[in-house]
Amino acid sequence: MTLRKRKWKKYTFEFLSIFVALISAFALNNWNDNRKSDKSENKILIEIANGLEKDIEDIKQNKLGHKYGISACNYFRKALSDKNLSQDSLKIYYNSLTRDFISIQNTAGYETLKSRGLELIKNDTLRLKIISLYEFDYQILRKLEEEYSEMQFQENYFKEINHSLAPNFIFNDENLIMGIELPLKISNGEKKVFLLYLMKIQGNRNYIMNFYNQIEEKVIEVRKDIEKEIKR
Repeated sequence: MTLRKRKWKKYTFEFLSIFVALISAFALNNWNDNRKSDKSENKILIEIANGLEKDIEDIKQNKLGHKYGISACNYFRKALSDKNLSQDSLKIYYNSLTRDFISIQNTAGYETLKSRGLELIKNDTLRLKIISLYEFDYQILRKLEEEYSEMQFQENYFKEINHSLAPNFIFNDENLIMGIELPLKISNGEKKVFLLYLMKIQGNRNYIMNFYNQIEEKVIEVRKDIEKEIKR
C-alpha cells in the first residue's frame, strides 16, 4: 500500500470519527433539551392541574352561595302572604338575599406557562383548551361577578329591600334579631317594587349559576386532559 493511500485512509477515518462524534454530541444535547422540556412541561401541567382542583372548590362554594340567594328570594316572596312560614333560617336567608361573590381563580400555573412560552405545551388541543379557559371563560366569569352592574346585588338592592323589611324585624332586649312579623307589612307600592327586585335577583342568580355549571364542566374536562397528558 502506497504512502498516499495510507494517509488518505487515515484522514478519512479521522474525519468520520470527528463527524460521528459531532453528530452524537448534537443528538445527546438535543435529547437532553427535549428531556428538560418534557420535565418543565409536566411540572407546569401539574401546577395548573392543582390550581384547577382548587378552582373547582371555589366554583362549588360560589354556586352554593347563589343557591342560598335563590332560596332567599323564594322565602321572602312567601313571607308576603304566609303568616306560618318557618323562621328557623331567617338570618341565613336575610344574609344571603343580596350577598355578592368574587371569582377566585388560581392562575399561578398558567402565569408560569405564559412566562415560559405557551408552546411549551406540545399537545395543540390541550394548549388551546387551557388558553380558552383562562383567557376567555375565567375572564367572563370574573366580569359577571365583580363588574356587571346587575350582579351587584348588595349595591343595587340592599338599601331598598332593607327599607321595606326592617320595620318588620323583631329584636330582643340586646338588640339582636329574634324573628320577623308575618306576613310582612308592606304597602302595596313597596310590595310590587320588592317583588320586582326579587325577580331580578333570582333571574340573575339563575343566569350565573348556569354559567358556573358550564365553567365547572370545562375545568373538570381540562383537568382530566392534563392528567392524561402527564401520564404519557
